[in-house]
Formats: sequence, structure tokens, C-alpha cells
Amino acid sequence: MRTLYHLWLSPFCRKVRIVLAEKRLEFEMAVEPVWERRDAFLAMNPAGEVPVLVEPDGAILAHSTAICEYIEAIQPQPGLTGRDPLAGAEVRRLVAWFDERFNWEVTENLVTEKIMKRVLGTGQPDSNAIRAGLKNIHYHLDYIGYLVDRRTWLAGADFSLADIAAAAHLSCVDYVGDVPWDRHEQAKDWYARVKSRPSFRAILADSLPGLPPPKAYADLDF
Repeated sequence: MRTLYHLWLSPFCRKVRIVLAEKRLEFEMAVEPVWERRDAFLAMNPAGEVPVLVEPDGAILAHSTAICEYIEAIQPQPGLTGRDPLAGAEVRRLVAWFDERFNWEVTENLVTEKIMKRVLGTGQPDSNAIRAGLKNIHYHLDYIGYLVDRRTWLAGADFSLADIAAAAHLSCVDYVGDVPWDRHEQAKDWYARVKSRPSFRAILADSLPGLPPPKAYADLDF
């Protein structure tokens, strides 16, 4: 059995979980307390970060991008990176958009400040960062609306890794109740379609002890 070392509110771990579920690949999960800097874990990934995927034969993969590309290579169907090179380039552009820009401008400012700092014991929430995250998210939701107004899914006609990356980040922000869905109907409709996929069910079942999500978090109809 392959094992995914993860943290519950890491969008990068959630991205890998959804990809594995879309590919119908069985796996088990192990929560990794990265703040402990365990020697055994550092031996698997010297960066000390999740996600880390350990294959049944003992092969170790680290970093969500590398893991997702590996999974796509060993299990091509259903395809998640585009039907042709041009489509693939657009998928990868949008994955980078959400894993880099959205993460820096929104996820870090809201999820990290509100929850992860408490979990990791790295200090008090920065109110300026939280205000920035609440402001920045509107721009990104507008961009999602722009894309799905012109396409079936974010990168084109097919559900892809771009949708998975975006939804992974938004699901973490939604867990803390900071996604203004009522002001972004097109983005809300797109996210509802993603939430309804079987691969997303485990994500919606997540609940941190003492930090439950809002009631609408797992509601497919919001």
C-alpha cells in the first residue's frame, strides 16, 4: 500500500489526495508533524515538508508537483494534464498560478495565519496579513469566474489538475470560512461542480479536533 505523509490543511497534500482519488489508486495517509523534524521523515525529504508519497516498493517522492506528474505517468487515465502539448501548457500555467500566486496572496495570509500558526506554535496571527488575504481573494475568484465563463473547466473543456490545484487551495480557505462565495457566483458554481466529484468526498470529511469547519463546508449546495 502506498502511503501519503500529509497535513490536513495543506493544499499541496490535498492536491495529491484528489489526484490519487481521481486515478482510483489506493493509498493510506499518515499525518506528519513536520514541526518535530523527525529524523526518519527528514531522511525521506530533507526539506522537511509534506506531501511525501511512499510507493509500495519503497520509492519515495516529495513535492506535490513531482508527485502529481509521477502519478500521471504511471496511471495516464483519466488524463489530468491536457490532451495535447498546448492544453498541457495551460494546465501547468494555472497550477503554478494557484500553487504560487494564490498560495502567497491568499492561502498563506488566511489559513497559515489563522490556523497553522496555532498548530505549529510559530506565533500570533498577523492582522495585516489576514486583511491582505481577504482583499486578494476577490481578485482570484474574479479570475476563476472569467475562466469558466469562457471554458467548461479552468484550463479548457476537460477537468484537469488546474481545477484540482485551485479547489485544493480554496477548500483550505473555505475551511476557515473566508471564501466570499455570495459575491462570486461563477466561481461558486464551478466549485460546486468540483465538490460534487467523488474524489472530493474525503476532503469534505476532514475535521480538525477543536477546529471544525463551517456548516456549509461539506454542503454540495452551499
